Amino acid sequence: MRLALREGEKGRGRTHPNPCVGAVIVRAGHVVGRGFHRRAGLPHAEVEAIRQAGRAARGADLYVTLEPCAHTGRTPPCTEAILQAGVRRVFVGAVDPNPLVHGRGIAKLRRAGAEVAVDVLRVECEQAHRAFFRHVTTGRPLVVLKAAATADGKIATATGDSRWVTGETARELVHRWRDEFDAVLAGAGTVAKDDPLLTTRLARPAVPGREPRTALRVILDGRGRPGPDAKVFDTSAGPVLLATADAASARVRAIAACGVEIVSLPAGEAGVDVAALLDELGRRGITSVLVEGGAAVFGALLRAGLADEVRLFVAPKLAGAEGLSWAGALGIGAMADAMRLEDVRLEMVGEDLLIRARPVPLNSGG
Repeated sequence: MRLALREGEKGRGRTHPNPCVGAVIVRAGHVVGRGFHRRAGLPHAEVEAIRQAGRAARGADLYVTLEPCAHTGRTPPCTEAILQAGVRRVFVGAVDPNPLVHGRGIAKLRRAGAEVAVDVLRVECEQAHRAFFRHVTTGRPLVVLKAAATADGKIATATGDSRWVTGETARELVHRWRDEFDAVLAGAGTVAKDDPLLTTRLARPAVPGREPRTALRVILDGRGRPGPDAKVFDTSAGPVLLATADAASARVRAIAACGVEIVSLPAGEAGVDVAALLDELGRRGITSVLVEGGAAVFGALLRAGLADEVRLFVAPKLAGAEGLSWAGALGIGAMADAMRLEDVRLEMVGEDLLIRARPVPLNSGG
């Protein structure tokens, strides 16, 4: 199953709205087939592995990170391919929460006489598919906040200068994340201050043999900025979406003339209502979003309980009290009411400390 998980990672960021499933076929202790889902509309991982195994699939064992589908979508049911190939046993990592599949694939295989074992490395498989799970169960994408701060929690100096808070190794890792997420999001303030491209620029592929690609770039519009000359609106590197509450303005029309797609949403403190934005992205099949700032956007998502994970780089630097905080205003008066971070993991990335954690929504009682 660990081999199947590694196979699935080869499709990370390419399969939405589908999950990045991996599959491995084993016969007499030898791997005879491997497969991963490459893109929505292409064969699923099980079919890829069966095709590679050929006749060796008959009587073999199949390990797959997610329950095989039993319905016809853009591709035929994987359960049919498994049964036709004569696979003897199927080891499933996680049950698919999609109502079209949930338990039906497993039941169909068992009714046909195949042995099925479920929950093999379940925690690891659910973690691998958590963006898909979030999208299926809520209609919204998984939201990960990425920030880089000094040891005293500042993302920029008093003048707004933020280049560079972290070292080169951390910045390279961020580009790998951009390669893996369906969308990258930034607020108007970040675009106006830093003028980022938000593209994926890697010295080498994150996965051997997989070409890097730039995710959908989503920009929140606000307070008369950014302008059409911002670097991020160069659509030659990939599609860009501007979410705005002022679609009729001349500035937004000029941005649209650059080839940027405009979506009109209700106004909110981050420029637009962040919950409405996530609903819109979910309707478009976006299952994961990497939020790269700024403080107003982070604050809005945290206060609304819409952030699933925080990835905070802490650099061995001090910016002083005049610097700008990364999290934005949370309206917390007492330390006892401070937002908690759980499931904390620490990792050194070059000279910087990376904190990965799950924010507990305010007033959740958690």
